[in-house]
Amino acid sequence: MDTAAGLLQAYLQDVLHHPECAALDVGQLPEEWREFGGVLSFFTQCVLESNALAQALSRGDLNVKLPPSANGLAAPLRDLHATLKHLTWQTQQVAKGDYRQHMDFMGEFAMAFNAMTEQLERQREAQLMEISSSQRMIQSLAQSNSLYESIAGQIDRWIIVVDARGGEWQLVNRDAADMLADRAAEPQLRRWIKRQVEAHTRLAEIYTTELDLPSESGGQTFSVAIHPMHWQERKTFIFVLTDVSGEKERLTDLQNVAYSDTLTQVYNRRYGMKALGEWLRERRAFALCFADIDDLKHVNDSFGHAEGDRYILSVAGILLGFARDAVVCRMGGDEFMLLIPGWSAESAAARLKLLRKRLSACRDEQTAAYDHGISYGVIGVGAENTLAAEELIAIADERMYEHKRASKLRRGSPAQ
Repeated sequence: MDTAAGLLQAYLQDVLHHPECAALDVGQLPEEWREFGGVLSFFTQCVLESNALAQALSRGDLNVKLPPSANGLAAPLRDLHATLKHLTWQTQQVAKGDYRQHMDFMGEFAMAFNAMTEQLERQREAQLMEISSSQRMIQSLAQSNSLYESIAGQIDRWIIVVDARGGEWQLVNRDAADMLADRAAEPQLRRWIKRQVEAHTRLAEIYTTELDLPSESGGQTFSVAIHPMHWQERKTFIFVLTDVSGEKERLTDLQNVAYSDTLTQVYNRRYGMKALGEWLRERRAFALCFADIDDLKHVNDSFGHAEGDRYILSVAGILLGFARDAVVCRMGGDEFMLLIPGWSAESAAARLKLLRKRLSACRDEQTAAYDHGISYGVIGVGAENTLAAEELIAIADERMYEHKRASKLRRGSPAQ
């Protein structure tokens, strides 16, 4: 008994004064005291762990290692630790501007915290409303000024004020008969304006677009600026229409000149390279065909360039019959390029073979003195293609020359 009491007393003395080195060797206790010693050692460990956690919390250290769940004495402190961690997170959210945080525990502290966040939220809403009101006022003034300047400087344009709700015309500065080339297009114009109003209910800035009004007389094109604004205490859209039919027609003529071959009126090399580049960027699947007119130099030298031009025109006409969606380009001299969307190389080659036979059979008395023919090379291009436009053309060109050499050998002519 004295031995057990001495060991236990010494252990408790260390626990109180030197907890870092307190240890109880249960094996040294008499057998009847060993179970009690084990329980006492576990209890002491729980007390020391709880004390360490309490000291860490008192210092504000929330990163402390928590006692294991088996330590029931530390359960309230663990709960307090979790509460403080959550409160810290809520405070961080408030610092970021999230004033929706709400606390349902910790008594008077929770009441004060909730009152603070509610007041901050009300202040923020009031500030946002003030900012929004100021922005709307500034935007309205800017739009009004912009519209005033537009009307003052461009009064010859057609101005139509339309109600944003029903699409009814509220004000028109010119009669439709003065602005429309074909008065019968007015219902179409009204339907288009109504669709624009329905599609731009939330429009906040000036929006520009283009309107084409087809008619039997050839149609009319307007450049349209849509101004959203309030007019006579209602939301409206002001349509400012400018007739650009002449400018569009001149632009179309210029594009046709820039992209058409003068002799054949098919596309020229500039357009062909532009289209090829666009199709490659869009990763379209298509067949690229490169065709060369057989013996064009012989025809020019023997029968004159006028006959050579007729030969070129007959070839262009045959190639235009390849397919409705085929892009036919004269690359220069006796060379043509075809871009056919959705066709494989095999299908395109078979089609060119058929066209070659048609070309050979289309001679008349005037052109019977020489053979009509084309040589061609074809390459299929898929979405996975990694070759550049020039590389694809080089491959098709090489295949075309292989076809030309084979044709000359079949005819008994020396390959060039």
